[in-house]
Amino acid sequence: MPTVAVIGGGPAGLMTAEVLSRGGAQVEVFDAMPSVGRKFLLAGVGGMNITHAEPYAAFLTRYGARTAELQPLLDAFSPAHLRTWCHALGIETFVGSSNRVFPQDMKAAPLLRAWLHRLRQAGVRFHVRHRWQGWTDAGELHFLTPDGEQRIRADAVVLALGGGSWARLGSDGAWLPLLAGRGVAVSPLRPSNCGFDVKGGWSEPLLSRFAGQPVKTLGVRFTDHTGGVHARKGELLLSRTGVEGNLIYALSAALRDTLATQGSLTLELDLLPDKSLERVVAEVTHPRGARSLSSHLQSRAGIRGVKMGLLHEVLSREQLNDPIQLAHAIKSLPLTLAATRPIDEAISSAGGVRFDALDANLMLRTLPGVFCAGEMLDWEAPTGGYLLTACFASGRAAGEGALNYLKIIHAATD
Repeated sequence: MPTVAVIGGGPAGLMTAEVLSRGGAQVEVFDAMPSVGRKFLLAGVGGMNITHAEPYAAFLTRYGARTAELQPLLDAFSPAHLRTWCHALGIETFVGSSNRVFPQDMKAAPLLRAWLHRLRQAGVRFHVRHRWQGWTDAGELHFLTPDGEQRIRADAVVLALGGGSWARLGSDGAWLPLLAGRGVAVSPLRPSNCGFDVKGGWSEPLLSRFAGQPVKTLGVRFTDHTGGVHARKGELLLSRTGVEGNLIYALSAALRDTLATQGSLTLELDLLPDKSLERVVAEVTHPRGARSLSSHLQSRAGIRGVKMGLLHEVLSREQLNDPIQLAHAIKSLPLTLAATRPIDEAISSAGGVRFDALDANLMLRTLPGVFCAGEMLDWEAPTGGYLLTACFASGRAAGEGALNYLKIIHAATD
């Protein structure tokens, strides 16, 4: 029976292990952490968003520049396949109001427990606290463990080591120089689905009152470094240093790349996206009598709380007291972004092993018998189930690729 080492116990690695064990291989899963699936569990703390139920053609577009490379993997293991797979584990799913798909109980732990039980029943063996250090001169896998160094031989290897975010859970990107040193083409790791710092930081009055609060129902708009205009509506969060949240995460790739090119950019906030400029002008210019500006904007336009705080943060006293300028600012409040937050704070990362370094089976061209899967590949996607789905799909593809490789080398030695 051939032995395959799967290095990395996240969704991609575990899916690879499942495919390999069903294909007759002895699977040894190695992970640097004390247990597997730690990032998977943490991602599910607020409700495990496993995939997305929007039309498949729209789903594919969420992978941007890597759609062509990922589509064959997702065709073979689509969101529908993923839901069927969950059901076979005894985990029912449902579609939320935003088309996001969740386990019935919204939790990641029951799914992971059921999955690990099935893998162990299939003969998969797990080795935790094994930190991969690359290969020895003799071609063995080299690990650091609590019991000292260990060297392992395997007939094939699947690397599913994650990206560069949430290092405390094992995804520290330490593998990148190991592969680059072996001639593997890699792109630098960059934050994705991340927050951004505002230029100059927030004032203490804004921080003390509104840090950590959501700004609900607003629009954002900006022009990227290529001249493309991006506009979305949703909700963001004021962080201690700037902005984050789902609305920002959805735009993070374009924001990040524009910042890298220009050094800064202006994000325009529409604080009343459901009202036209003409209507806002009419409401703001309506005589306010003896009422304060805050009372006037709250009663006439519904501007209050954190939105009022943002107006005071960005506008001068003169602009606040000029009804026309104020109305235009409500519809287009300029916010200058200066930098992304550090990659370790990001939900995910971009960059990693380039697809031109891999063959159609996700095997490294320069290292026969070594496959890659999951977030360590050079792709990115927004939150909403897209990240997990592609991790599962690439893990499945790497497992199938490794089985094909084992059949070829077995046939060659017979």
